[in-house]
Amino acid sequence: MFNPSRDQARDFFFETWRKYRAQQALAGLETVALQVILAHPEYQAALDDPERHRERNYSPELGEPNPFLHMSMHLAIEEQLSIDQPPGIRAAVETLARKRGSMHDARHDVMECLAEVLWQAQRNAAGFDNAAYLDCVKRKGG
Repeated sequence: MFNPSRDQARDFFFETWRKYRAQQALAGLETVALQVILAHPEYQAALDDPERHRERNYSPELGEPNPFLHMSMHLAIEEQLSIDQPPGIRAAVETLARKRGSMHDARHDVMECLAEVLWQAQRNAAGFDNAAYLDCVKRKGG
């Protein structure tokens, strides 16, 4: 299982953005990451300045969203959709996207569900609850 460190994950986004800006070829997950980056122009300035943002700690309590966490969650959702894992997630997200009128907005709704289920798993020292996750996404699309 791929489990990058915080620095490795951030470097992946920095390097993807650097390669795109230098008009170099992207491969594999970089192409998906680029689509996420392009959908979030508010994060591009941070990607332009790795030295300043590589070690930065973000404080959600102070209203500082973590762009790297946000983009990483987008990548996780894209992977889930590509393999339909948990089973039924793809159909649930497609339903949600039709309701919202935007695939990107639907993915942000899914991200809320993902974050909640991850938080519950961590809080309860339990495994990830696929059923609760899928149910949350279905409720948002219902």
